[in-house]
Amino acid sequence: MYQEEESFNLRFSLEANFPDEYEGEEDERAWLAHWEETVKPAIVKSIFCTLERYPDWVARFRNRGKAATDEIEIVLEKTYTDSSLN
Repeated sequence: MYQEEESFNLRFSLEANFPDEYEGEEDERAWLAHWEETVKPAIVKSIFCTLERYPDWVARFRNRGKAATDEIEIVLEKTYTDSSLN
């Protein structure tokens, strides 16, 4: 089977800003927990909901050894048959 590949990255850089009197770690990084537990899952769900509108593409997760807190890879696969190439 012949296979071609291309990649596209959508990167999020998270920042939390606090007032000058903040001593650090007081909130135990609640902002990061909120991202991991609420925001990120909603974004991933939204991506998959969008991809469902394109049934000729099959989406799946791929793990390349990185923690899901650091990276989520979504593979989109489009398969051609001999008859679809004509």
